[in-house]
Amino acid sequence: MTAGFVTVLVGFTSSAAIVFQAARAGGASPGEVASWLEALGVGMAATTTGLSLRYRAPIVTAWSTPGAALLVTSLAGVPLAEAIGAFMFSAILIVAAGVSGLFERAITRIPLPIAQALLAGVLVRFGLGVFTAMRVELALVLTMLVVYVAARRWCPRYTMVFVLLVGVAVAVGDGSLRLGAVHIVLTSPRFVAPAFSAATMIGVGIPLFLVTMASQNLPGIAVLRAAGYRTPVSPLITATGLTTLVLAPFGAFAINLAAITAAICAGPEAHEDPARRYMASVAAGGFYLVLGVFGATVAALFAAFPGVLVAAVAGLALIPTIAASLAGALADDRVREPAVITFLVTASGLTLGGLGSAFWGVVAGVAVLAALRVGRRSAAPARDIRR
Repeated sequence: MTAGFVTVLVGFTSSAAIVFQAARAGGASPGEVASWLEALGVGMAATTTGLSLRYRAPIVTAWSTPGAALLVTSLAGVPLAEAIGAFMFSAILIVAAGVSGLFERAITRIPLPIAQALLAGVLVRFGLGVFTAMRVELALVLTMLVVYVAARRWCPRYTMVFVLLVGVAVAVGDGSLRLGAVHIVLTSPRFVAPAFSAATMIGVGIPLFLVTMASQNLPGIAVLRAAGYRTPVSPLITATGLTTLVLAPFGAFAINLAAITAAICAGPEAHEDPARRYMASVAAGGFYLVLGVFGATVAALFAAFPGVLVAAVAGLALIPTIAASLAGALADDRVREPAVITFLVTASGLTLGGLGSAFWGVVAGVAVLAALRVGRRSAAPARDIRR
């Protein structure tokens, strides 16, 4: 339950503001902005819970944060109906990638150490965030760190329970957690009939598809693979695409596999038995549903949490996963250098051509690995000839 709550807390507080900006850039009214949040929450609840129960794996879905950032700039001047049409077009492309199996065939060619290095690179900034946050709130973060170490020593299964409770208690004590603006309000869905414009589908829909696949679904699969889960890829991609297609008229611009938050549910903090960790993502699905139904209320609630508290909770929750990912990435000396390059490129935050560092990290690692292997193959026959 704690892992599920932390998953939703981190996912929502880290990027909800970008979703609000994207909705407003598309000309959405306040009621339509709330509808976007409801559609996304319900869609993520359905896919997270349904897929986790179906495959007995900690499968977490999320909205596309890079996609939302893309929409902030690309939706300027675009009618909302055409934006909805572009969301549906992107969803159709995702479904096609899932049904055809093209994405799964591509993803299975990535060596496991590269996938683990990718995951470590994605998560390392959250681990660093624990210690950079100390410059802002030393007492709060240091207290949480001490509780984390003590709990890891004496009751590791409930580490994040104690860390979260102590963090909230300290925040309440120093006045940084303010709940006065939180009011219980139900969200009403707003349907917007789509309009299909070729220019908008090409200019918004295709980039949204590419960013979602490369920056969200790719590291999302890497999380599952690095944690030891061999869930089939194509059904997951197809399910997220179909859910987006159905809920797009209500504002669900892109629902995809989560990476950072999925690592919280897939790690040992969720449960010591990997076969039971899927219950953490089922719990996350329940919190997602509450987020959707009470979207405005949840927005105000999560906004009340200090940013430093959220950063510390996320970083501490991900430390075991970062450690395991680095260990797996560096275990095989034949792939060690390509894995390190994947890690460094991913951690750098590099963005080229609108595609994020997760995509380019995989590209760099696979390219270096291929170059090293080609060199070894060409050298071996030469030695044989001289003999």
